[in-house]
Amino acid sequence: MRFVIVGGDAAGMSAASRAKRKMPEAEVTVFEQGDDVSYSACGMPYSIADPRRSMQELVVREASAFRERQGVDVQLGCRVEGIDPAKGRVYGTSQDGESFERPYDKLLIATGASAVRPDLPGFELPGVEVLKNLEHGRRIKDYLARNRVRRAILLGMGYISLEMAESLRALGIEVAMVKPGPELLPWMDRSLAELVRRELEENGVEFYPGREVHRIESQGDGLRLICGDGELSGDFVLAGIGVRPNSELAADAGLDLGPGGAVAVDRAMQTSHSGIFAAGDCADAYHVVTGQKTWIPLALRANRAGRAVGDNACGGNVRLDGVTGTSVFRVLGQEVATSGINAEQAREHGFDPAAVSIETRSRAHAHPGAQTIRAALVGDRRSGRLLGAQMVGGEGVAHRINAAAVALHAGMEVEVFSQTDLAYAPPFGPVWDPLLTAARELLKKLRA
Repeated sequence: MRFVIVGGDAAGMSAASRAKRKMPEAEVTVFEQGDDVSYSACGMPYSIADPRRSMQELVVREASAFRERQGVDVQLGCRVEGIDPAKGRVYGTSQDGESFERPYDKLLIATGASAVRPDLPGFELPGVEVLKNLEHGRRIKDYLARNRVRRAILLGMGYISLEMAESLRALGIEVAMVKPGPELLPWMDRSLAELVRRELEENGVEFYPGREVHRIESQGDGLRLICGDGELSGDFVLAGIGVRPNSELAADAGLDLGPGGAVAVDRAMQTSHSGIFAAGDCADAYHVVTGQKTWIPLALRANRAGRAVGDNACGGNVRLDGVTGTSVFRVLGQEVATSGINAEQAREHGFDPAAVSIETRSRAHAHPGAQTIRAALVGDRRSGRLLGAQMVGGEGVAHRINAAAVALHAGMEVEVFSQTDLAYAPPFGPVWDPLLTAARELLKKLRA
Protein backbone atom coordinates (compact mmCIF):
# COMPACT_ATOMS: atom_id res chain seq x y z
CA MET A 1 0.00 0.00 0.00
CA ARG A 2 1.43 3.35 -1.10
CA PHE A 3 0.36 6.07 1.34
CA VAL A 4 1.38 9.62 0.39
CA ILE A 5 1.03 12.50 2.84
CA VAL A 6 1.24 16.16 1.88
CA GLY A 7 2.35 18.15 4.93
CA GLY A 8 4.61 17.10 7.77
CA ASP A 9 3.32 18.67 10.95
CA ALA A 10 0.83 17.37 13.54
CA ALA A 11 -1.77 15.65 11.36
CA GLY A 12 0.65 14.46 8.70
CA MET A 13 3.22 12.91 11.00
CA SER A 14 0.57 11.41 13.30
CA ALA A 15 -0.92 9.69 10.25
CA ALA A 16 2.48 8.51 9.04
CA SER A 17 3.43 7.04 12.42
CA ARG A 18 0.07 5.34 12.90
CA ALA A 19 0.06 3.84 9.40
CA LYS A 20 3.51 2.33 9.88
CA ARG A 21 2.43 0.80 13.19
CA LYS A 22 -0.74 -0.66 11.67
CA MET A 23 0.90 -1.79 8.44
CA PRO A 24 4.71 -1.92 8.72
CA GLU A 25 5.06 -3.05 5.12
CA ALA A 26 3.23 0.04 3.80
CA GLU A 27 5.24 2.52 1.73
CA VAL A 28 4.64 5.82 3.55
CA THR A 29 5.97 9.04 2.00
CA VAL A 30 5.65 12.52 3.47
CA PHE A 31 6.24 15.60 1.33
CA GLU A 32 6.94 18.69 3.45
CA GLN A 33 7.67 22.00 1.71
CA GLY A 34 9.57 23.42 4.69
CA ASP A 35 12.54 22.19 6.71
CA ASP A 36 10.68 21.16 9.89
CA VAL A 37 8.29 18.37 10.84
CA SER A 38 6.54 17.52 14.10
CA TYR A 39 7.02 20.64 16.23
CA SER A 40 5.07 22.47 18.93
CA ALA A 41 3.89 25.65 17.23
CA CYS A 42 1.88 26.59 20.33
CA GLY A 43 5.11 27.03 22.27
CA MET A 44 6.56 29.69 20.00
CA PRO A 45 5.40 32.81 21.90
CA TYR A 46 6.90 31.42 25.11
CA SER A 47 10.20 30.60 23.41
CA ILE A 48 10.31 34.12 21.99
CA ALA A 49 9.90 35.46 25.55
CA ASP A 50 13.09 33.70 26.68
CA PRO A 51 16.26 34.64 24.72
CA ARG A 52 18.14 31.74 26.35
CA ARG A 53 15.93 29.14 24.71
CA SER A 54 16.44 27.86 21.19
CA MET A 55 13.42 27.64 18.92
CA GLN A 56 14.76 24.22 17.98
CA GLU A 57 13.70 22.94 21.42
CA LEU A 58 10.11 22.95 20.12
CA VAL A 59 10.87 20.21 17.58
CA VAL A 60 9.27 17.04 18.94
CA ARG A 61 10.97 14.70 16.49
CA GLU A 62 13.41 15.32 13.65
CA ALA A 63 12.72 14.06 10.15
CA SER A 64 15.70 11.73 10.47
CA ALA A 65 14.05 9.97 13.42
CA PHE A 66 10.96 9.17 11.35
CA ARG A 67 13.17 7.81 8.58
CA GLU A 68 15.48 5.73 10.75
CA ARG A 69 13.14 4.46 13.47
CA GLN A 70 9.88 4.03 11.59
CA GLY A 71 10.83 3.77 7.94
CA VAL A 72 8.82 6.83 6.90
CA ASP A 73 10.21 8.45 3.74
CA VAL A 74 10.21 12.13 4.74
CA GLN A 75 11.03 14.45 1.84
CA LEU A 76 11.84 17.98 3.06
CA GLY A 77 11.77 21.03 0.81
CA CYS A 78 9.34 19.33 -1.57
CA ARG A 79 6.26 21.28 -2.58
CA VAL A 80 3.33 19.28 -3.97
CA GLU A 81 1.68 21.47 -6.59
CA GLY A 82 -0.96 19.21 -8.09
CA ILE A 83 -3.08 16.12 -7.47
CA ASP A 84 -4.61 13.93 -10.17
CA PRO A 85 -7.29 11.88 -8.39
CA ALA A 86 -8.15 9.92 -11.56
CA LYS A 87 -4.57 8.69 -11.99
CA GLY A 88 -3.73 8.53 -8.27
CA ARG A 89 -0.66 10.76 -8.55
CA VAL A 90 0.79 13.87 -6.97
CA TYR A 91 3.11 16.30 -8.76
CA GLY A 92 5.51 18.86 -7.39
CA THR A 93 8.92 20.49 -7.21
CA SER A 94 11.81 19.50 -4.95
CA GLN A 95 14.15 21.83 -3.09
CA ASP A 96 16.67 21.79 -5.95
CA GLY A 97 13.99 22.80 -8.46
CA GLU A 98 13.54 19.34 -9.97
CA SER A 99 10.03 18.20 -10.86
CA PHE A 100 8.72 14.98 -9.32
CA GLU A 101 5.61 12.82 -9.40
CA ARG A 102 4.55 10.03 -7.06
CA PRO A 103 1.75 7.47 -7.37
CA TYR A 104 -0.45 6.70 -4.38
CA ASP A 105 -3.11 4.26 -3.26
CA LYS A 106 -4.18 6.47 -0.34
CA LEU A 107 -3.51 10.19 -0.01
CA LEU A 108 -3.67 12.54 2.97
CA ILE A 109 -3.84 16.30 2.50
CA ALA A 110 -2.42 17.80 5.70
CA THR A 111 -1.34 21.18 4.38
CA GLY A 112 -2.33 23.13 7.50
CA ALA A 113 -3.18 26.82 7.55
CA SER A 114 -1.32 30.03 6.75
CA ALA A 115 -1.18 33.28 8.68
CA VAL A 116 -3.06 36.08 6.97
CA ARG A 117 -0.67 38.78 5.79
CA PRO A 118 -2.58 41.88 4.62
CA ASP A 119 -2.11 42.77 0.98
CA LEU A 120 -1.15 46.34 1.84
CA PRO A 121 1.96 48.45 1.21
CA GLY A 122 4.80 47.94 3.65
CA PHE A 123 3.96 44.48 4.95
CA GLU A 124 7.06 43.14 3.21
CA LEU A 125 9.39 45.45 5.18
CA PRO A 126 12.01 44.06 7.59
CA GLY A 127 10.59 43.88 11.10
CA VAL A 128 7.05 43.10 9.88
CA GLU A 129 6.23 39.45 10.61
CA VAL A 130 3.53 36.85 11.06
CA LEU A 131 3.73 33.87 13.44
CA LYS A 132 2.46 30.48 12.28
CA ASN A 133 5.36 28.12 11.68
CA LEU A 134 8.76 27.48 13.20
CA GLU A 135 10.59 29.50 10.56
CA HIS A 136 8.45 32.54 11.45
CA GLY A 137 9.41 32.02 15.11
CA ARG A 138 13.09 31.83 14.26
CA ARG A 139 12.92 35.04 12.23
CA ILE A 140 11.13 36.92 15.00
CA LYS A 141 13.53 35.71 17.66
CA ASP A 142 16.53 36.61 15.51
CA TYR A 143 15.11 40.06 14.74
CA LEU A 144 14.53 40.82 18.42
CA ALA A 145 18.06 39.65 19.25
CA ARG A 146 19.73 41.73 16.54
CA ASN A 147 17.74 44.95 16.85
CA ARG A 148 16.90 47.33 19.64
CA VAL A 149 13.14 46.86 19.79
CA ARG A 150 11.59 49.23 22.31
CA ARG A 151 8.00 49.27 21.05
CA ALA A 152 5.99 46.64 19.16
CA ILE A 153 2.70 47.02 17.33
CA LEU A 154 0.41 44.00 17.21
CA LEU A 155 -2.28 43.94 14.52
CA GLY A 156 -5.25 41.92 15.74
CA MET A 157 -6.31 40.91 19.24
CA GLY A 158 -6.76 37.17 18.91
CA TYR A 159 -4.91 34.28 20.58
CA ILE A 160 -1.52 34.83 18.91
CA SER A 161 -1.48 38.58 19.46
CA LEU A 162 -2.52 38.22 23.10
CA GLU A 163 0.12 35.58 23.80
CA MET A 164 2.73 37.68 22.01
CA ALA A 165 1.71 40.71 24.06
CA GLU A 166 2.68 38.74 27.16
CA SER A 167 5.95 37.56 25.63
CA LEU A 168 7.01 41.00 24.46
CA ARG A 169 6.16 42.63 27.78
CA ALA A 170 8.31 39.96 29.46
CA LEU A 171 11.19 41.25 27.33
CA GLY A 172 10.54 44.81 28.49
CA ILE A 173 9.11 45.87 25.13
CA GLU A 174 6.22 48.35 25.00
CA VAL A 175 3.16 46.93 23.23
CA ALA A 176 0.34 48.59 21.30
CA MET A 177 -2.56 46.50 19.94
CA VAL A 178 -4.56 47.63 16.90
CA LYS A 179 -7.61 46.18 15.15
CA PRO A 180 -10.36 47.46 12.83
CA GLY A 181 -13.15 45.99 14.96
CA PRO A 182 -14.48 47.74 18.07
CA GLU A 183 -14.06 44.99 20.70
CA LEU A 184 -11.46 42.76 22.32
CA LEU A 185 -12.48 39.08 22.03
CA PRO A 186 -15.93 39.79 20.50
CA TRP A 187 -16.98 36.13 20.91
CA MET A 188 -16.57 36.31 24.68
CA ASP A 189 -19.03 37.37 27.37
CA ARG A 190 -18.42 41.10 27.83
CA SER A 191 -17.80 40.87 31.58
CA LEU A 192 -15.09 38.25 30.98
CA ALA A 193 -13.52 40.16 28.08
CA GLU A 194 -13.31 43.21 30.34
CA LEU A 195 -11.17 41.24 32.80
CA VAL A 196 -8.75 40.40 29.99
CA ARG A 197 -8.60 44.02 28.85
CA ARG A 198 -8.02 45.25 32.40
CA GLU A 199 -5.16 42.77 32.83
CA LEU A 200 -3.48 43.99 29.66
CA GLU A 201 -3.89 47.66 30.48
CA GLU A 202 -2.56 47.15 34.01
CA ASN A 203 0.55 45.67 32.39
CA GLY A 204 1.07 48.65 30.12
CA VAL A 205 -0.49 47.36 26.90
CA GLU A 206 -2.11 50.11 24.80
CA PHE A 207 -5.36 49.50 22.89
CA TYR A 208 -6.41 51.06 19.60
CA PRO A 209 -9.66 49.38 18.48
CA GLY A 210 -11.68 50.60 15.52
CA ARG A 211 -8.62 51.57 13.46
CA GLU A 212 -8.41 50.58 9.81
CA VAL A 213 -4.82 49.96 8.74
CA HIS A 214 -3.75 51.50 5.42
CA ARG A 215 -0.01 50.82 5.15
CA ILE A 216 3.33 50.53 6.93
CA GLU A 217 6.23 52.87 6.21
CA SER A 218 9.90 52.93 7.19
CA GLN A 219 10.67 55.68 9.66
CA GLY A 220 14.35 56.23 10.32
CA ASP A 221 15.40 53.08 12.15
CA GLY A 222 11.80 52.12 12.91
CA LEU A 223 8.35 51.62 11.40
CA ARG A 224 5.22 53.73 11.15
CA LEU A 225 1.74 52.24 10.92
CA ILE A 226 -0.65 54.49 8.99
CA CYS A 227 -4.28 54.13 10.02
CA GLY A 228 -7.45 55.86 8.90
CA ASP A 229 -7.42 58.24 11.85
CA GLY A 230 -3.76 58.60 12.70
CA GLU A 231 -0.48 56.75 12.91
CA LEU A 232 1.54 54.69 15.37
CA SER A 233 5.31 54.28 15.57
CA GLY A 234 7.22 51.17 16.59
CA ASP A 235 10.28 49.03 15.95
CA PHE A 236 8.49 45.76 15.19
CA VAL A 237 5.06 44.85 13.77
CA LEU A 238 3.31 41.49 14.11
CA ALA A 239 0.31 40.77 11.88
CA GLY A 240 -1.77 38.45 14.07
CA ILE A 241 -5.11 38.87 12.33
CA GLY A 242 -5.90 35.20 11.81
CA VAL A 243 -5.20 32.19 9.62
CA ARG A 244 -6.76 30.63 6.53
CA PRO A 245 -6.79 26.95 5.52
CA ASN A 246 -4.30 25.86 2.86
CA SER A 247 -6.98 24.21 0.73
CA GLU A 248 -5.95 25.40 -2.74
CA LEU A 249 -4.36 22.06 -3.61
CA ALA A 250 -7.59 20.23 -2.76
CA ALA A 251 -9.78 22.76 -4.55
CA ASP A 252 -7.66 22.56 -7.72
CA ALA A 253 -8.10 18.77 -7.64
CA GLY A 254 -11.88 19.22 -7.59
CA LEU A 255 -12.46 18.29 -3.94
CA ASP A 256 -15.33 19.86 -2.04
CA LEU A 257 -14.66 22.67 0.43
CA GLY A 258 -16.55 23.44 3.63
CA PRO A 259 -16.82 26.29 6.17
CA GLY A 260 -14.06 28.87 5.98
CA GLY A 261 -12.83 27.37 2.72
CA ALA A 262 -11.45 24.31 4.54
CA VAL A 263 -11.39 20.89 2.87
CA ALA A 264 -14.71 19.13 3.51
CA VAL A 265 -14.39 15.74 5.22
CA ASP A 266 -16.75 13.20 6.75
CA ARG A 267 -16.34 11.71 10.23
CA ALA A 268 -13.73 9.27 8.88
CA MET A 269 -11.71 12.23 7.49
CA GLN A 270 -12.57 11.14 3.95
CA THR A 271 -12.87 13.94 1.37
CA SER A 272 -15.37 14.02 -1.48
CA HIS A 273 -13.05 11.74 -3.48
CA SER A 274 -12.56 8.11 -2.45
CA GLY A 275 -9.06 7.34 -1.21
CA ILE A 276 -8.19 10.95 -0.41
CA PHE A 277 -8.28 12.12 3.22
CA ALA A 278 -7.72 15.54 4.77
CA ALA A 279 -6.81 16.36 8.36
CA GLY A 280 -5.42 19.14 10.51
CA ASP A 281 -5.83 22.88 10.10
CA CYS A 282 -6.74 22.56 6.41
CA ALA A 283 -9.85 20.41 7.09
CA ASP A 284 -13.28 21.09 8.54
CA ALA A 285 -15.04 19.17 11.33
CA TYR A 286 -18.45 18.55 12.84
CA HIS A 287 -19.35 20.68 15.83
CA VAL A 288 -20.54 18.50 18.70
CA VAL A 289 -23.02 21.10 20.00
CA THR A 290 -24.64 22.21 16.74
CA GLY A 291 -24.14 19.05 14.69
CA GLN A 292 -23.10 21.30 11.80
CA LYS A 293 -19.83 21.64 9.95
CA THR A 294 -17.31 24.14 11.32
CA TRP A 295 -13.67 25.11 10.92
CA ILE A 296 -11.78 25.43 14.22
CA PRO A 297 -8.04 24.80 13.74
CA LEU A 298 -6.66 23.45 17.03
CA ALA A 299 -3.75 21.17 17.92
CA LEU A 300 -5.58 18.26 19.56
CA ARG A 301 -7.95 17.88 16.62
CA ALA A 302 -5.02 17.83 14.18
CA ASN A 303 -3.23 15.08 16.08
CA ARG A 304 -6.39 13.03 16.65
CA ALA A 305 -7.55 13.39 13.03
CA GLY A 306 -4.12 12.41 11.68
CA ARG A 307 -4.09 9.31 13.86
CA ALA A 308 -7.57 8.39 12.60
CA VAL A 309 -6.43 8.77 8.98
CA GLY A 310 -3.46 6.50 9.66
CA ASP A 311 -5.88 3.81 10.82
CA ASN A 312 -8.38 4.34 8.02
CA ALA A 313 -5.76 4.38 5.27
CA CYS A 314 -4.83 0.87 6.43
CA GLY A 315 -8.39 -0.40 6.22
CA GLY A 316 -9.76 0.77 9.57
CA ASN A 317 -13.06 2.50 10.24
CA VAL A 318 -12.29 5.15 12.86
CA ARG A 319 -14.89 7.89 13.03
CA LEU A 320 -14.56 11.09 15.04
CA ASP A 321 -17.46 12.73 16.88
CA GLY A 322 -16.18 16.24 16.28
CA VAL A 323 -15.09 19.30 18.23
CA THR A 324 -16.43 21.76 20.77
CA GLY A 325 -13.70 24.33 20.11
CA THR A 326 -12.20 23.88 23.58
CA SER A 327 -9.24 26.20 23.96
CA VAL A 328 -7.24 27.96 26.63
CA PHE A 329 -4.55 30.61 26.57
CA ARG A 330 -2.74 32.80 29.07
CA VAL A 331 -2.74 36.59 29.03
CA LEU A 332 -0.12 37.74 31.54
CA GLY A 333 -1.72 36.90 34.91
CA GLN A 334 -5.04 35.62 33.55
CA GLU A 335 -6.08 32.23 32.17
CA VAL A 336 -8.74 32.44 29.43
CA ALA A 337 -10.74 29.39 28.36
CA THR A 338 -13.77 28.50 26.25
CA SER A 339 -15.69 25.47 25.03
CA GLY A 340 -18.88 25.25 22.98
CA ILE A 341 -20.84 28.18 21.61
CA ASN A 342 -21.94 31.58 22.91
CA ALA A 343 -25.48 32.94 23.06
CA GLU A 344 -25.31 34.69 19.69
CA GLN A 345 -24.06 31.54 17.96
CA ALA A 346 -26.74 29.53 19.74
CA ARG A 347 -29.48 31.77 18.31
CA GLU A 348 -27.96 31.46 14.83
CA HIS A 349 -28.22 27.67 15.09
CA GLY A 350 -31.86 27.67 16.19
CA PHE A 351 -31.48 27.32 19.95
CA ASP A 352 -33.34 29.43 22.50
CA PRO A 353 -30.38 30.44 24.67
CA ALA A 354 -30.16 31.69 28.22
CA ALA A 355 -26.84 32.92 29.57
CA VAL A 356 -25.34 33.84 32.94
CA SER A 357 -21.98 35.01 34.22
CA ILE A 358 -20.88 34.79 37.85
CA GLU A 359 -17.88 35.90 39.84
CA THR A 360 -16.34 33.76 42.56
CA ARG A 361 -12.96 32.74 43.97
CA SER A 362 -10.31 30.27 42.90
CA ARG A 363 -9.86 28.90 46.43
CA ALA A 364 -12.00 28.34 49.50
CA HIS A 365 -13.08 31.23 51.70
CA ALA A 366 -10.21 32.50 53.86
CA HIS A 367 -7.64 30.30 52.11
CA PRO A 368 -4.66 32.54 51.23
CA GLY A 369 -3.80 33.36 47.64
CA ALA A 370 -7.33 33.15 46.22
CA GLN A 371 -7.93 35.01 42.96
CA THR A 372 -11.06 36.04 41.10
CA ILE A 373 -12.63 33.63 38.65
CA ARG A 374 -15.43 34.72 36.34
CA ALA A 375 -17.44 32.00 34.60
CA ALA A 376 -20.14 32.29 31.94
CA LEU A 377 -22.47 29.49 30.80
CA VAL A 378 -25.02 29.22 27.98
CA GLY A 379 -27.92 26.76 27.95
CA ASP A 380 -30.94 26.00 25.75
CA ARG A 381 -34.36 26.77 27.23
CA ARG A 382 -36.17 24.16 25.15
CA SER A 383 -33.95 21.14 25.75
CA GLY A 384 -32.17 22.20 28.93
CA ARG A 385 -28.82 21.33 27.29
CA LEU A 386 -25.57 23.01 28.18
CA LEU A 387 -24.32 24.80 25.04
CA GLY A 388 -21.15 26.57 26.05
CA ALA A 389 -18.81 27.75 28.79
CA GLN A 390 -16.23 30.51 29.16
CA MET A 391 -13.90 31.28 32.06
CA VAL A 392 -11.32 33.91 32.99
CA GLY A 393 -9.27 33.88 36.18
CA GLY A 394 -5.90 34.21 37.78
CA GLU A 395 -5.68 30.46 38.44
CA GLY A 396 -7.74 27.28 38.19
CA VAL A 397 -9.32 27.99 34.80
CA ALA A 398 -7.22 25.95 32.36
CA HIS A 399 -8.27 22.54 33.64
CA ARG A 400 -11.75 23.44 34.87
CA ILE A 401 -12.89 24.12 31.30
CA ASN A 402 -12.35 20.43 30.57
CA ALA A 403 -15.29 19.52 32.81
CA ALA A 404 -17.53 21.69 30.63
CA ALA A 405 -16.05 20.14 27.47
CA VAL A 406 -16.87 16.64 28.70
CA ALA A 407 -20.42 17.76 29.52
CA LEU A 408 -20.81 19.18 26.01
CA HIS A 409 -19.55 15.97 24.39
CA ALA A 410 -22.04 14.03 26.50
CA GLY A 411 -24.93 16.31 25.49
CA MET A 412 -25.50 16.90 29.19
CA GLU A 413 -28.40 18.99 30.47
CA VAL A 414 -27.55 21.92 32.73
CA GLU A 415 -29.48 20.31 35.59
CA VAL A 416 -27.45 17.11 35.32
CA PHE A 417 -24.21 19.09 35.07
CA SER A 418 -25.16 21.06 38.19
CA GLN A 419 -25.32 17.75 40.09
CA THR A 420 -21.89 16.43 39.04
CA ASP A 421 -19.57 15.46 41.88
CA LEU A 422 -16.61 17.77 41.33
CA ALA A 423 -13.56 17.66 43.59
CA TYR A 424 -13.12 20.06 46.50
CA ALA A 425 -10.22 21.06 48.73
CA PRO A 426 -9.52 24.59 50.04
CA PRO A 427 -6.27 25.15 48.08
CA PHE A 428 -7.99 24.33 44.78
CA GLY A 429 -11.43 25.90 44.94
CA PRO A 430 -14.50 26.74 46.99
CA VAL A 431 -16.81 23.91 48.04
CA TRP A 432 -19.15 25.02 45.25
CA ASP A 433 -16.92 24.91 42.20
CA PRO A 434 -17.25 28.02 39.98
CA LEU A 435 -18.80 25.89 37.20
CA LEU A 436 -21.37 24.44 39.61
CA THR A 437 -22.25 27.91 40.89
CA ALA A 438 -22.70 29.14 37.32
CA ALA A 439 -24.77 26.05 36.41
CA ARG A 440 -27.06 26.63 39.40
CA GLU A 441 -27.65 30.24 38.32
CA LEU A 442 -28.23 29.21 34.71
CA LEU A 443 -30.75 26.61 35.82
CA LYS A 444 -32.81 29.40 37.43
CA LYS A 445 -32.91 31.25 34.10
CA LEU A 446 -33.83 28.14 32.14
CA ARG A 447 -36.75 27.49 34.50
CA ALA A 448 -37.95 31.11 34.65
